[in-house]
Amino acid sequence: MHSALTLQTPHLHDYPELVQVWEDSVRATHDFLPDAYILLLREHVLRRYLDAVMLICCKDHRRICGFAGVANGRVDMLFVAPAYRGRGVGKRLLRYAIAELNAETLDVNEQNPQALGFYLHEGFEVIGRSDTDGLGQPYPLLHMQLIRTAP
Repeated sequence: MHSALTLQTPHLHDYPELVQVWEDSVRATHDFLPDAYILLLREHVLRRYLDAVMLICCKDHRRICGFAGVANGRVDMLFVAPAYRGRGVGKRLLRYAIAELNAETLDVNEQNPQALGFYLHEGFEVIGRSDTDGLGQPYPLLHMQLIRTAP
């Protein structure tokens, strides 16, 4: 039987769990990132990035199984715990971000084909590319935008 997944706004005391979901997700999907860089990014996520976005998380009873962060109409983060991948968590978070937080753009690592495929499937298209990531490291980003269909 499917357990009830709920969407809610996480609190400061949820940050350690959010960061753990982030790290587990990154390690499962970003095998091109060296360990030292993941640990550096982890500090940025905890100290700066979580506070810079509007957060929404998906909970399964009391466990956070995924979360998204949106700022200025852009999905800045969307991560799902490995155990919950393929169960609609990312889709629910993304659809909430679009419908409720007015997200229309996002960046995705070019070297993460699963995420790229997910966003393409969810109605986004690639509109540009950067050779480096947000910290200037050589991990190319694809810039994506929601395809607005006429009503």
